[in-house]
Amino acid sequence: MSKINIPETYKPHLDLIETEVAIKMIKDTFERRLAEQLRLTRVSAPLFLLKNTGLNDNLNGIEKPVSFTSFELNHDDEIEIIHSLAKWKRDALYRYHFERHTGLYTDMNAIRKDEELDNIHSMYVDQWDWEMVISKEDRHLEYFKAIVSKIYNALLDVEFLMIRHYPQLGESILPDEIYFITSQELEDMYPDCTPKQREKAITKAKKAVCILQIGDVLASGQKHDDRAPDYDDWKLNGDILVYNQVLDDALEISSMGIRVDKEALVEQLTKSQVTERLELPYHQNIIQDVLPLSIGGGIGQSRLCMFFLRKAHIGEVQASLWDEETLKICQEKGVHIL
Repeated sequence: MSKINIPETYKPHLDLIETEVAIKMIKDTFERRLAEQLRLTRVSAPLFLLKNTGLNDNLNGIEKPVSFTSFELNHDDEIEIIHSLAKWKRDALYRYHFERHTGLYTDMNAIRKDEELDNIHSMYVDQWDWEMVISKEDRHLEYFKAIVSKIYNALLDVEFLMIRHYPQLGESILPDEIYFITSQELEDMYPDCTPKQREKAITKAKKAVCILQIGDVLASGQKHDDRAPDYDDWKLNGDILVYNQVLDDALEISSMGIRVDKEALVEQLTKSQVTERLELPYHQNIIQDVLPLSIGGGIGQSRLCMFFLRKAHIGEVQASLWDEETLKICQEKGVHIL
């Protein structure tokens, strides 16, 4: 059974060519605003990495990367298509010698073969990955929230631009300021709901939300969501969600955080029972204070386009592969898949 849901009243506001032009406008504008807000420099990024470096992001620890070997390299060197660049970026900050409160951003393209496909999930992932050098004094929640607010200002600029160019998109959805709440406060507010139900409830009420401190066990004994133990500090991270008016649901557009220092790394690897990772080169570089302290995250390009263009399916703003049932439903509902 297909997991997609196209509302009966849904009708695209833009045709195929208008959509492609608008996608370019969104990406160009947001990328420029993000770089200005955070003092970031664009760099080139890899599509694949050697597995034994420990630089690939293993996401929630369950999803397996696409992998292969090369005749030009040692046959024992397994190569992985990246899941994200969370760890690579921090290593790149060190190699590029970025100074405090400056950093990098890049276009990240990935394949997540284990992704469950639906309205907002695709095997093809495109996002802006960014990372910035910080100091020990910056490692607190108020600094993290200040960076979130700068990113949110860039989102406000793009929404204003899109509505001005395409008034048929309707009125703005985003409020002037983003609402912050911890995952524990959210559980306390909606104790009888699942994490996804809580996200929908708070995002529908506030329209733009940053849920803080994701990854550790809550008072209920459950986690709000899984997070890899070796890049975000679970006490200093968060997800940005906006209200998807078309689907009447929360839409996560960014996961970000202040990265682990050596104390947080050891603590979280111990909690996750994967302390063997401490022997990997990347993890040793954190333990030995080789890599700079940093903050960073990923911002979904297609999800942003989906939100700003009021689209019902992510396939309307990116070219990927879909099952036949999804394609059939979209054709019947007048949804144009790229």
